Amino acid sequence: MQETAEFRRWWQTRWIMAGAVLASALPMLWPSLPPLVDLPGHLGSYRIIVEAGQQPLDRHYAVHWALIGNLGVELLVMLLHPLMDVESATHLIVGLIPPLTVAAMLWLAHEAHGRIPPAAAFAFPLAYALPFQLGFLNYVLSGTLVIAGLALWIRLARNHATWMRIAVFLPITGVVWTCHSFGWVLLGFFVFGAEWAIRRGRGQRLVPATLFAGLTCAPMLWPQVLAMIHGSHGAAMTGGWLDWIYKAQWLSSLLRERWHAYDVGCAIVLGLLLWAAVRSKRLAMIPVLGVPALIGGLAFVILPPFFMGGAFINARVLPYAVMMSLLAIHARNDVTKTRLAIGGAAFFAMRTATTIVAFGLFIAERRVELAPLPLMPRGAGVLTLVNEPWEDVWLNPRLSHVAGIAIARRRIFTNEQWASAGQQIIEPRHPSAAPFDRDPSQLMLDAERPGGSSDLDHAIATFDRRTFGYVWTIGFPEGRARATDLVPIWQSDRSALYRVVDRSVPRPAVPVTRQSYR
Repeated sequence: MQETAEFRRWWQTRWIMAGAVLASALPMLWPSLPPLVDLPGHLGSYRIIVEAGQQPLDRHYAVHWALIGNLGVELLVMLLHPLMDVESATHLIVGLIPPLTVAAMLWLAHEAHGRIPPAAAFAFPLAYALPFQLGFLNYVLSGTLVIAGLALWIRLARNHATWMRIAVFLPITGVVWTCHSFGWVLLGFFVFGAEWAIRRGRGQRLVPATLFAGLTCAPMLWPQVLAMIHGSHGAAMTGGWLDWIYKAQWLSSLLRERWHAYDVGCAIVLGLLLWAAVRSKRLAMIPVLGVPALIGGLAFVILPPFFMGGAFINARVLPYAVMMSLLAIHARNDVTKTRLAIGGAAFFAMRTATTIVAFGLFIAERRVELAPLPLMPRGAGVLTLVNEPWEDVWLNPRLSHVAGIAIARRRIFTNEQWASAGQQIIEPRHPSAAPFDRDPSQLMLDAERPGGSSDLDHAIATFDRRTFGYVWTIGFPEGRARATDLVPIWQSDRSALYRVVDRSVPRPAVPVTRQSYR
């Protein structure tokens, strides 16, 4: 039976596109904070920022405003804070990032192809790719702006002069840089690639096209130049150049969530589709998105995981390079278009459903860990020690920064907040607590493995008792924290809260609240 034109193009209808945007928001509708690795830490920092100068947090943390490229969600939370609490504002902002990312993908695909390509839905799950799962909130917010910005650039290139595009993008570049400086780098990569492809498509030769594309993007350098003039430099940690094993891990972790075989299998599906787009005569890639994707892929290969204080740099660019590649796919016949559209819709629906289940499981596990929060006095010092699995352990309970929720709700001082010069604006006020005064001192990694940090016994023996009146161990069996001045006041099967006591002063026995995961 011959298919009708209307059936062949169902994926281009407004209802389907609106449905895709709304469906991408479903995993974020839980009545709790999304279980992203770094999100609790960010939540704690937002509480510190909006209550700067107020007790008890002002006793524990200083806020030093500076011109840094890592303030996107912070500024939005401050904007919403007069209307809602920090936790609600954070949930709202973070919950909007995936649907806005999908909407930006649809816009970009339409501007590049003139219509929605049938393979577009394969790219939609990348709104929940590894950078989002890790809770790199400012970066993924900037990534959404990068996708939308590239769509706008392609649109302007059709009907407006080059100077107009430059003028429009001067403020846009500043907004993206403020959200996250590496998002600004990503914008430069993609705009340069698209501009080069546009110029080549108009018949310009290779060298002039490259030169003028570079000159067109040069004004976009102004935010970083201004930051350097004002002395806002990133930390110096850089390393891991051309570590192929590490890069292979990031490739397999593209859609890492909870189930190893399933997540890797889904990444392989995307890889096979891209391979088919390169090799099959029934598929092709349009240059205006294919060239930016290629530049992103080269950046993934060349860049190290750690650069100027930023972590997982190559892992951050990979999902957007793959996203550009998928959105660039063009099918040459109607049968292939229909099959791609059906396959993409099924893939997107499957990933959305499993993300909902995975998030539900993560939230349930985190809820048990948060049970001792009411036992922490407001404004107390709480040393947090998390049994952090290594990167090769696929199922991460995502508790690295769970103490940030205690900062937000109990205004405590703890050792999980980031405090790197040039990267954050928050600084702990307890130098005597060092090295247990900032991230990553809360992570108890095996000291015998490369890169391992202090073990639990060393931390318990050496932490500053004047700063910390409580110790919160997460992921360790009850009684694992061994010290004569630690009295357990809450325990579960794998976590505990201890109070620091002076054994020279007689005290009555302390009742222990116990909670089981079973």
